[in-house]
Amino acid sequence: MAAVVRDNTSRHRFELEIDDQVAKASYRLQGNVITFTHTEVPDSLEGGGVGSRLARGALEMVRAAGLKVVAKCPFIAGWIERHPDFKDLLAKDDHS
Repeated sequence: MAAVVRDNTSRHRFELEIDDQVAKASYRLQGNVITFTHTEVPDSLEGGGVGSRLARGALEMVRAAGLKVVAKCPFIAGWIERHPDFKDLLAKDDHS
């Protein structure tokens, strides 16, 4: 079974578990705006597209929930920049 991104609301982060390791994208939620603050992929999982899978899964959930994004996390900001089909999620005042 393929790993699935999940929203761990109690820890304020999206998670992707692979081989008993967890990649995380931390956030703050205020109203209808979600601010991504930090993304972390375990060293042993780097380079395999795990961060990209995490970003895409998290942002698809954000879109489904009707939220806007502030990308304070450089990884998420860069990922959105490279995937213009997600730029519509950026909050109007986000200059990331």
